Amino acid sequence: MTECQTLAEPLDVMIRLLSPEGKQNPYPLYEELRAHGGLVRLGETHLLAVGHEQCARALRHPALLQTDAAMQDLRMPGWREHSSWVWLTKNMLFSNEPDHERMRRFFSSAFSAHSVAAFAPMVERLADEAVRHLERLAADGGSVDLVEEFTYRFPIAVLGELLSIPEKDLPGLHPVIAAITTSMDPVSDLGRLEPADAAMDRLAEYVTELVALRRAEPGPDLTSAFIRARDESGDLTEEDLVANLMAVIVAGSEAPQDLLGNAVRIAVEHPEYAERIRRDPEFVSRFLEEVLRFDPPVHALNRVAGEDLEFFGEKITRGSAVTLLIAAGNRDPERFSDPGRFDPDREGNKQLTFSAGAHYCLGAALARLSAETVLPRLLRRFPKLAVVGRPGFRDQIVQRGHDRLPATLG
Repeated sequence: MTECQTLAEPLDVMIRLLSPEGKQNPYPLYEELRAHGGLVRLGETHLLAVGHEQCARALRHPALLQTDAAMQDLRMPGWREHSSWVWLTKNMLFSNEPDHERMRRFFSSAFSAHSVAAFAPMVERLADEAVRHLERLAADGGSVDLVEEFTYRFPIAVLGELLSIPEKDLPGLHPVIAAITTSMDPVSDLGRLEPADAAMDRLAEYVTELVALRRAEPGPDLTSAFIRARDESGDLTEEDLVANLMAVIVAGSEAPQDLLGNAVRIAVEHPEYAERIRRDPEFVSRFLEEVLRFDPPVHALNRVAGEDLEFFGEKITRGSAVTLLIAAGNRDPERFSDPGRFDPDREGNKQLTFSAGAHYCLGAALARLSAETVLPRLLRRFPKLAVVGRPGFRDQIVQRGHDRLPATLG
């Protein structure tokens, strides 16, 4: 049998990848796609980037654009009837120039490495509170869902304090945020966006009310600072402000939640690394960087060709979709030695999880600080922590993470 006969067709692999079973463990399917090369044509107007070099270059290519409103008109007829995508295209994550640069410039200083360093005492306090919360639950002796009680609870507490979201409101935001992230997965029937639409409408109403409250009663929080800057400069419209605060809440809680969930699970699976996390502060950042490469919270990013172009020898026409499977790029054997092995001591870990170029993740520094702060505290306080059974993942592929993570704390 020839090599061509043994390779699965890319479309067949994608169908399996998008099935509930495929989303539970997509990595073998990424390798089936990689067998066709670093850039795989899925049809006349859709390509998949699975190689590290292809993904990295696509993230910086000026003609490969974010799926803003104009690009969505080319790719997804009928999207304007769905408020999930209407709101998404109003924020900086799904914008192109000049709107992207204008909005990112407005928010970027608040999440710079320098600004985030000043948040460290607050993050440490909330990390201690998160561990104490688990201590209270551990007194009952049963299993605990770490997603609900820790990996969501801690990042949203950090965001809540930064943005002045009342503590009582934080648990209720979890199902709203979770529903919104489903809108970013591929859908063949736009009717499947209805739960995300309802959640986005609810979040928009909530953030609009939060802005009104903080404008009337400003404080030392970032929401108040953003309102003052907007009102004084006019750089953003009120709708821009609301849309981007919504994006901060969703992206700033869901991805850190999934990073932390994967980090806890992998540490439990590798007791030798858990012990190094407990005693060696310098090791923690290397461990988390490898989690970001090996099992990232974001698996795919979408781009659309804004013009006809040639990319790695492939002719791409305007309006064609290029899906960047960055989780596959993170395991490219041409870039990483033994990529299927979890190795926190590997050199040159240039993972793609936080994107690159103009759309490099605005919250990367805060996500790293938060995880580096809370993970050692958790493992030192609960050295016998154990995951119960085989943890499952949500039925999602773009934003991938645990739906539940039952554990005994010991």
